[in-house]
Amino acid sequence: MIYPKVDVLLEHVDSKYALVIAAAKRARQINDYHHQLGEGSFEGFAPPLIESRSKNFLTMALEEIAEGKLEVSTSDASAV
Repeated sequence: MIYPKVDVLLEHVDSKYALVIAAAKRARQINDYHHQLGEGSFEGFAPPLIESRSKNFLTMALEEIAEGKLEVSTSDASAV
């Protein structure tokens, strides 16, 4: 079973393409944040906005979108 469901995600985003771009960009931001933790610096990278059971950064990004924690702009297809 896929969570979060695509129907729920599309309620927050105009198209599947914008969803893919926003989720990928946010997953990279979360990845950068976790890599920065090991270096002892906390500058420039936002931590995950939700508590997730998953350790997969893309799943975390999709859960953030499903919960409405991110605002996705379709004009430049960017998140946050």
